Amino acid sequence: MRALIVDDSRFVRGFLRGLLEPKGIECEEAADGQAGLDHLNSGVPFDIALVDWNMPVLNGLEMLQELRASGFDGLKVMMVTTEAENDFIVRALDAGADEYLMKPFDEQALMEKLAMLGLVEA
Repeated sequence: MRALIVDDSRFVRGFLRGLLEPKGIECEEAADGQAGLDHLNSGVPFDIALVDWNMPVLNGLEMLQELRASGFDGLKVMMVTTEAENDFIVRALDAGADEYLMKPFDEQALMEKLAMLGLVEA
């Protein structure tokens, strides 16, 4: 399985990589939404994109809207963000997010969300 981690925080990208790679999930990283789209458009297949909301260049919601408009229908997208208000969750799900994980989170919360998406064993 391959995951694309899109977050402007190097720490968060490293934290997610550190949780996913020991589970056998290969990771690529991008520091903003445009770089994330560039990774997706490179032709390398990904099973999931873990996307922050607040990023420079192209934010997570804009990236999500772009990738869904570009036909990445089979790609699972999990918003991983500090935005905890219900309005943000509704907007992300309406735009095509498959799941929503609020920061801060731990390994158990991440794995439960991945299991809900059918990407790891529960």
